[in-house]
Amino acid sequence: MSITPERKAELVKKYAAKEGDTGSPAVQVAILTERITNLTEHFKGHKKDNHSRRGLLKMVSQRRSLLDYLKRKDQDRYQSLIAELGIRR
Repeated sequence: MSITPERKAELVKKYAAKEGDTGSPAVQVAILTERITNLTEHFKGHKKDNHSRRGLLKMVSQRRSLLDYLKRKDQDRYQSLIAELGIRR
């Protein structure tokens, strides 16, 4: 269910604003989106896994907060990020 360190490094490299940037909202949203996608696939086979579902809802809420922040600070980066990640809004 979690993402591999290689995949995480790949996401950081792709969405980082500069070298070594792991804390920017874009990177965090990309990592959360990957984890949310993995959990969504998990729930297709495990419909009654309510403990993990709670974690999924927390991740979605955290991603929403980060996207709201990014929208306030940098509208263009927000638009490009949701287009790249395929997040509907």
